[in-house]
Amino acid sequence: MRFTESLRQATTESWGQSLNHPFVQGIVRGDLPLDTFKFYILQDIYYLKHFGKVHAIAASQAEDFQVAGMLAEKAKMTAEAELTVHHEHAELLNITDEDMNQFKPAPTAYAYTSHLYRAALSGQLSQTVAAMLPCYWLYADIGKTNQDAKPGQTIYQNWINMYADNWFQTSTQEQMDLLDQLAEEASDKEKEKIKEQFVIAKEYELAFWEMAYTKEEWLSAKSSTV
Repeated sequence: MRFTESLRQATTESWGQSLNHPFVQGIVRGDLPLDTFKFYILQDIYYLKHFGKVHAIAASQAEDFQVAGMLAEKAKMTAEAELTVHHEHAELLNITDEDMNQFKPAPTAYAYTSHLYRAALSGQLSQTVAAMLPCYWLYADIGKTNQDAKPGQTIYQNWINMYADNWFQTSTQEQMDLLDQLAEEASDKEKEKIKEQFVIAKEYELAFWEMAYTKEEWLSAKSSTV
């Protein structure tokens, strides 16, 4: 069994809940309120900024120059994706400059990106890649699983198509292959740390859907509205 397959098995419950979460299914059906999706997109832009930076850190951790180059390219692609997401959805979702200037990350978005940096601070490329992989893998799975969906909303159709596309599926497979390769060279103790980084990140992926679906706020913000 490939190491990444064992990670997938270790997150079976979380994975199933992610695929079937009301947020995802609302996109697939096309009935997710656009203001909920707007909340998600703003949080995702924040996440992608840090996701790209963590790729750059991972590139600096790679001893193999080809691996470093691949990760650096992915950092560049992530930054470009962030700009594309913003420009393509800004008009459809009425995302204004004021929205961007006043944006504050929700607790889960802040915690998830913090987890990525914590993994990177280990100094081990394997742990950094493990923390990043659930974001690739889950989205690729959602895209592939729902590639024939017809949500009836252009913005949701484009979202599904992006992750179902061959380029994203290939990029995901590259990350999986890299982690499998790194795991082959890791000790049993290191493999446990790799697994922990992956499992926690996968839990945050599920929490990210819930955060968006409920428009999560900081507790003090909730108290001020009572």
